Order: sequence, then C-alpha cells, then structure tokens
Amino acid sequence: MSKLKPAPLPPETVIDGYRIVRKLSAGGFGVVYLATDKHGNQVAIKEYLPAALTLRLPGESVPRVAPEKLWLYRLGLKSFFEEGRALAQISHPSVVSVLNFFRQNETVYMVMNYLEGGSLQDFIATARGLKKKKIFRESTIRSLFDEILRGLRIVHQHKMLHLDLKPANIIVTDANRAVMIDFGAARDVLNKQSNVIRPMYTPGFAAPEMYRRDLTMGPWTDIYAIGACMYSCMRGHPPNDVPQRQEKDRLALSLARLRGVYSDNLIEMVEWCMTLDPLSRPQSAFALQKELSREGERQYTKPSIGEKLHLQFDNVLSGAKKNLRRITRLGFNDK
Repeated sequence: MSKLKPAPLPPETVIDGYRIVRKLSAGGFGVVYLATDKHGNQVAIKEYLPAALTLRLPGESVPRVAPEKLWLYRLGLKSFFEEGRALAQISHPSVVSVLNFFRQNETVYMVMNYLEGGSLQDFIATARGLKKKKIFRESTIRSLFDEILRGLRIVHQHKMLHLDLKPANIIVTDANRAVMIDFGAARDVLNKQSNVIRPMYTPGFAAPEMYRRDLTMGPWTDIYAIGACMYSCMRGHPPNDVPQRQEKDRLALSLARLRGVYSDNLIEMVEWCMTLDPLSRPQSAFALQKELSREGERQYTKPSIGEKLHLQFDNVLSGAKKNLRRITRLGFNDK
C-alpha cells in the first residue's frame, strides 16, 4: 500500500501572522500555499514537509516524524532554513524574492512574493499544441535565457546553486519577467545523505553529477539544466535523461532535426551546455550569457543528405518500436 501524503494546512490557518488562503502546489519535498499577510497582501509560503519522512493527518499542524528518520528530517530542515536565509539576501528580478522565513509547528516556512503568471512549461505546452515549425522564436529564447542567466549569475556569486532548473520552475509573470523559483539545495542534501528518500531529480534536466555522490557539483550543473530548458523550448519536450544518454546518446541526432529552423550557434550552445562531461560545459553563467548575446550574422545550415537519411531511418525505427509496443499491449505478440 502506498504511503499517505502528509495533509496540507487547511484554509484560514494562521502561522506567524500569515493567513493561509489555499494550497497552490505540493511535491515530494514540501507544500506551497497562497496566503495573505497582516496588510492583506498576497504571498506564497513554502512549508518544509518531505513526504518520505513525515506524516500529518487532516486537522493536525505538527508533522509526525519516525524516530529513526528524525536526524535526516532535521538535516533537511537546517538546509532549507539556510537556503531561505541565503535567498533573502538576493535581490534580482529573475530570482524569487524571499520576504521572510520562520520556524513554527516543528518545521520551517519560507515566505516569498506571489508571482502572477504562468510557468514556462505551460507556455511550451500551449505552443506545442499549435503544431508550428518553431515552438518559440529564436529571439524569444535568447531574450528569455539572457534574463535567467543574469539572475543565475547572482545566485552563483552568493555561493548557491539552483539544482532544480526546469520549465516548471521558471515563471513568466504577467509583467513579462522570467523568474526562477523552487530552489533544490535542501532537497539535494537529503538525496545525497540517505537511501531512505527516492532521488527527486527531474528526468531530462538533472546533470550526470547529480546522480553520483563522488562528483562535484557547481555552476556547470545548473548550466546543464539551462541547456535542457532551451532544448525544451526548441523541441517542445524534454531531452532524454542522463541514464538513457549514457546508454545511447541521441542528443546530436535530435538537435540535427532543428538545423535550418534555429541558428547553428543556438543549436551548438545547447549541445555545449548538455555535454555529459562537466568540465566540457560552460563553467559559468557569464560564459554562456556572453555566447548567447553574441552579435553577428546567424548561419542556418540545413541537414546534409547523410543526416536526412539518418533522421528518416530514425523515424522509421521509432515508428516500428511504437507499433511493437502497441501490439504487445494488445496481447497480439507470439509469446
């Protein structure tokens, strides 16, 4: 039987002077609420509530933690609190603003400005539904990620990493600003320290070094995720995850489909960011930003005949595999 998810705080609950309006979202690591402060201003409040370590029944406020998991719960809580304190020191339009953070109910709450708008993932899904040749214009992609990289540079200068960059964690506000939310440093601490928690990495966006405890993470780790986000804006779906790529890397082939649609420079940048070897990627947000904003005539090289044949063969092979899976599901296989 699957483990029950800890219940969120009910509407009208008051914590440290903030009144909960409703739950906005919940994941394996915590719950985000829409709330109002004492002046009636809307804020978003994130509660540290790792589902693998806690239980909370409806009507309760304090999470229940098994004694054998208490050390791990407290380790993640400490990291979450430190993350809130560090983010509160950063003031940049592309980084979510942390207004306050406090301890209550034997857990920690992070108060942030409430962003009205939609996630980049929502925009990608809408654009993909239009079935146009380009998901987003190249100028849009360059402008969007120039904003994000400016914010990411500040984050890295504060000796922090995001560690969970993906389209769902980039909000495009109604004021037309791109803002990074939901940093994952505390989540990564729990992933690295114990086998109790299933690794909470987003397939396609997590760099190879996030899967291993013996590799060093750094700005290059977030750069991998930036490349994967750019890929999603070009293809309309995430790239293959690291285990798939390590078994058979199809990134270059997938990007070759975009030749002539996007400039050679943009395609090469994505491949550079997503190099499996951490030392072969851009080592800083500034290095990537410099390349992204490089002026000059953009070249659009169409696929060669050999590449076209390779792509056609790949399409046929993919179609055959899909048909085989469909036949197997229907029970028409020979076994």
